[in-house]
Amino acid sequence: MISVNSKIYVAGHRGLVGSAILRKLAERGYKNIVTRTHAELELLDANQVNSFFETEKPEYVFLAAARVGGIMANNTYRAQFIYENLQIQNNVIHTSYRQGVKKLLFLGSSCIYPRDAQQPIKEEYLLTSPLEYTNEPYAIAKIAGIKMCESYNLQYGTNFIAVMPTNLYGPGDNYDLAKSHVLPALIRKFHLAKCLEHDDWTTIRTNLNRLPINGVDGNADTDEIIRLLSGYGINRGRMGVSVTLWGSGKPFREFMHSNDMADACLHIMQNVDFDDIQKGLSEVRNTHINIGTGKDVTISDLAQLVKNTVGFTGEIFWDTSKPDGTFRKLLDVSKLNELGWKYHIELEDGIKMVYNDYLPK
Repeated sequence: MISVNSKIYVAGHRGLVGSAILRKLAERGYKNIVTRTHAELELLDANQVNSFFETEKPEYVFLAAARVGGIMANNTYRAQFIYENLQIQNNVIHTSYRQGVKKLLFLGSSCIYPRDAQQPIKEEYLLTSPLEYTNEPYAIAKIAGIKMCESYNLQYGTNFIAVMPTNLYGPGDNYDLAKSHVLPALIRKFHLAKCLEHDDWTTIRTNLNRLPINGVDGNADTDEIIRLLSGYGINRGRMGVSVTLWGSGKPFREFMHSNDMADACLHIMQNVDFDDIQKGLSEVRNTHINIGTGKDVTISDLAQLVKNTVGFTGEIFWDTSKPDGTFRKLLDVSKLNELGWKYHIELEDGIKMVYNDYLPK
């Protein structure tokens, strides 16, 4: 049983998922937590991973390290997404087995499910029909991670559990417009649009200095910045400032605050074992656990919610020549609820929280 003194390794502690787990562990009084930055430990290198486990001997592992991104990044960096995620998983899961880790929690993503899966999506729908093309390499890597955990449990008696969170947002999110997921991208776009609407060039330049876009920072001249923003759908015309977004806005998405996700992960690590999940199954498969809210919203409604939260007053346009991705990805979270956990943070409250965090202090 995990205790506050157990030695816990959080892989990927600087990312959205890992940092939330780290905060939750600290909040709950866990004192013996091990982390490594990418510069300190290259998870793509099996020898480095093995040496780290031999030296540190963690008892529990949260495997949150991954190559992640939004629809544009998934579709552009297809080779990196499949190779790096497979390599990280293979190294950490196999070494955890070899070094006798008591329990491992592997974090995947809801994009593992078929493009046209029945809604809401039950765990049993995995591998029942084709995946969404734009994120197929990433999804296949994560499916391999699920099967690796199941297979090691069955052959070697390990206690490795896979959880599949829905779309996440929260502190430490990625606001790089070329690689970010939809919600942080919307927050940054509407924030910059509001600044442009008010000719607040000080804030625009500060924002670009904090996180340059395509190498352009706040020192660029005004015309270059306007061209840059226009390339990401933030346009200033005779009728004012508008924001153009990818797709039709009609697809549905489910969103969960990363603090809730971390709370669910810790609940599972503390209270759920592989034996509990596989009990009664004639064939042991699909033992992963969905993590979500069980509620979704259209991208159009999400954009309006973010727009209102940020305070942008211009128009929203939709570029229907761009892909929508999967039409709907609502997770069935009945298994998680039966295991004793339910979400707490509503989307509107969560967006207010993250926008407040995003604003410079």
